[in-house]
Amino acid sequence: MSKRVSTSLLVVASVLASLLVVGSVSQQAGAAPAAFVHPGVLVSRAQLDHIRSQVNSGAQPQTQAYQAMMSDGLLSQSRAPHPWSVVECGSYSNPNYGCTDERQDALAAYGNALAWYITQNATYAKKAISIMDAWSATITSHTNSNAPLQTGWAGSVWPRAAEIIRYTYGGGWANLSRFATMLRNVYLPVVIKGSNSNGNWELTMMEAAVGISVFLDDKASYDTAMAKYMLRVPAYVYLSSDGALPKTAPGGPTTRDGIISYWQGQSTFVNGLTQETCRDFTHTGYGIASISDVAETSRIQGNDLYTGDIGTRLRYALGFQAQYELGAAVPSWLCGGSVKRGLGPVTEVGYNALAYRLGNVMTNTHTLVMNNRPAGDNILFVAWETLTHGDQPN
Repeated sequence: MSKRVSTSLLVVASVLASLLVVGSVSQQAGAAPAAFVHPGVLVSRAQLDHIRSQVNSGAQPQTQAYQAMMSDGLLSQSRAPHPWSVVECGSYSNPNYGCTDERQDALAAYGNALAWYITQNATYAKKAISIMDAWSATITSHTNSNAPLQTGWAGSVWPRAAEIIRYTYGGGWANLSRFATMLRNVYLPVVIKGSNSNGNWELTMMEAAVGISVFLDDKASYDTAMAKYMLRVPAYVYLSSDGALPKTAPGGPTTRDGIISYWQGQSTFVNGLTQETCRDFTHTGYGIASISDVAETSRIQGNDLYTGDIGTRLRYALGFQAQYELGAAVPSWLCGGSVKRGLGPVTEVGYNALAYRLGNVMTNTHTLVMNNRPAGDNILFVAWETLTHGDQPN
């Protein structure tokens, strides 16, 4: 072999090795930790301790948010769970056979788990357990067209409640393993597959998959879910650095016309525009909520995504939507000059991380956060985030 050929082969080998290293680093960007932190789905023990300290001292914004949560009907101790064996949810939850019941029961379990930790009153822990037990003894599947999304909505909330109870309540949970089996068999196989529908579907499903993986100490599923999330977020929120057209997720459109159609007919792209901005702000809010929630869980697990590309996209998405949610005039190039507002109480987690903790100036988002406080449970899978993440230093 000639020296020139040998040298060329070495160069090729070096380039391939570099590509492998780059690929490895990319794959590790959202990888599971060596050992999962518990409780570690959306809220950590340090955050729970801060919440309790704030409420016990009457400090804001937690005290007002706590009082609002405790007066919510979902936390009534006389409220009974309504489990279904088969939850059937069509488009826009029509038909609705157990859809609302499942979502509200999951939120009720989470609210009671938070109430337990704040008050240290075992009544709330037992209530949360009774709700989770009722469902783990009953549910077998989700059906109809909205089944993947419904599984993601409820599946995002169950592990939040379960993590708090499992790792902070010492009174016992006899059916813990049955609940884990429910998450493993009924929820995880559905959400881990992801979705080629509108981006909020896959983002919510990945939030559920990440949270369930933490609860199950399932590193392989966590890595799979995070890998999908790391590809979906750039395909959901545009940055000018992406080029003339937004990025696409695997399985998404690849032509200019296809991408514009997928982005609801929008052909002008600016920082912070989302794939669903021109659909409506409500569904955009679902996507933003899950981007924030997964980033928060990842940070608790030792990988702070807020300081990189994910955080930059989230910061721009919050600010872009916030200005129009607050009433700014919509230019003619954006959604034909009209947007459908209704972002919802989805700003606390992302704003707290990016502005309160990291110090980014987010004027419009700050105004919207303050206007929404205390954020309650009036969205499908987002609840009480002023209580959990308002001015949260941990």
